[in-house]
Amino acid sequence: MRRRTRGGTIAAMTTHAHTNQWTALPVLLAGAFMVVLDFFIVNVALPSIATDLGAGESSLEWVVAGYGLTFAAFLITAGRIGDEFGRRRTYAVGIGLFTAASAACGLAPSPGTLVLARVAQGVAGAVVMPQVLSIIGVTYKDGDYVRALSYYGVALGLAAVGGQVIGGALVQTDVAGLGWRGCFLINVPIGLAALVATPRLVPESRAPRRARIDLPGAVVLALGLTAVLLPLIEGRQHGWPTWTWLSLAAAPLILGAFVAHQAGLQRRGAGALLDLGLFRERTFTAGVLTQLFLACAQASFFVYLALYLQDGRGLNPLEAGLVFTILAVAYVVVSGPAPELTKRFGRSVVAAGGASLAAGLLALALATAEVGVGGSLLVLVPGLVLVGAGIGLCFTPLTSTVLSGIDPARAGAASGAMSTITQVGYALGVAVTGVIFFGAGHDLGHAFTVSLLQLGALAAGIVVMSRLLPKSRVAAAVDAEPEPVAIAA
Repeated sequence: MRRRTRGGTIAAMTTHAHTNQWTALPVLLAGAFMVVLDFFIVNVALPSIATDLGAGESSLEWVVAGYGLTFAAFLITAGRIGDEFGRRRTYAVGIGLFTAASAACGLAPSPGTLVLARVAQGVAGAVVMPQVLSIIGVTYKDGDYVRALSYYGVALGLAAVGGQVIGGALVQTDVAGLGWRGCFLINVPIGLAALVATPRLVPESRAPRRARIDLPGAVVLALGLTAVLLPLIEGRQHGWPTWTWLSLAAAPLILGAFVAHQAGLQRRGAGALLDLGLFRERTFTAGVLTQLFLACAQASFFVYLALYLQDGRGLNPLEAGLVFTILAVAYVVVSGPAPELTKRFGRSVVAAGGASLAAGLLALALATAEVGVGGSLLVLVPGLVLVGAGIGLCFTPLTSTVLSGIDPARAGAASGAMSTITQVGYALGVAVTGVIFFGAGHDLGHAFTVSLLQLGALAAGIVVMSRLLPKSRVAAAVDAEPEPVAIAA
């Protein structure tokens, strides 16, 4: 049916009756799971990619960071496109593009082709993710909405911490002789199934008010992020030539132009990608910085732990993936009660998570400094447990705590901005830690130890910044239904 809104805009709803609204959720979660999984599943496949394609260090970093860069740059813009042209339609387009890009990754004949396909995957992932939460927001109400969000959070958490395990199993079992390519090609049947099911099971919706799509802003943001990442990833191998320093010097100017562009749009009442007024609130600024520290530490740790375990200790991909299960179990155990703890203790939960993460990284640094690339893997277990628990205590509680201090009318914009910052942190963290890891010499035990100390400093930053978050309980933020239009994962 169709419903005419107060402003005269026609908001398209479902064209057929859905006898069970819950049939849409598995289709949506399948897309979200794939998108998050593909940032992490590739980690344990990196050594195999290097061997098979002859990929160098910078290519391996771009395989990870290129995905996060384009995801971050186009996330909010893609949300606006869904609002304008239909969220179900946009979700289907995103799934189709993501499936095609995954096939291109799995069939890539060279490192350059793989990097380009990963960049395309990032754009497609940015199209998919905002539609998922927007559709959930308009499909489920009250208790059903909270329940659907819980399933969503579990799916994303399992994708993040379980990606390495799944990737290791696919590479090691070498299904159909695909090796590392299976990590990408597994998306093809899942994506095709979701694509077929979407028009049958997922309701259509649009935003009641048209929002300007700021594509130039997204492009400028992508250029600014590239100006930072390109020299960090390529500079060390080329001896830090002049262009790397010029690029780093130009980055603040480009990002400053992005901010000025956003400010101009807001003055004219047009739809800006980023609500700059949010940064006038201490809660949001502290939350964004805390989120950035967490994302940088988490993504980098996963990438360089995988390289340490395989290239350093000689583990095969499956064995390396199984080591990650220690993290995954700790994450799952802690993340379950984390929302309830956040309602009671607010920012203290985030601080405890940061402290656990910092302690775990320090414990791992001490262990690897002692045993290098030898000795029993058991020495890593305490640190891995603390790291997994720390991420579990920070991941969802951080968003809830930040949103508790934000005007509910701006919660959607704040959530979208934090999601973008998360992806920026993933890409930036891999690039910065890569300079340290690959620049520390050929002793991977020493390289990993030094990297862990840098990541520990980021985790300590989470503890410090969490003290600027609101003290109040966040029950209202957890239980409230945020505006679905601008929310992204």
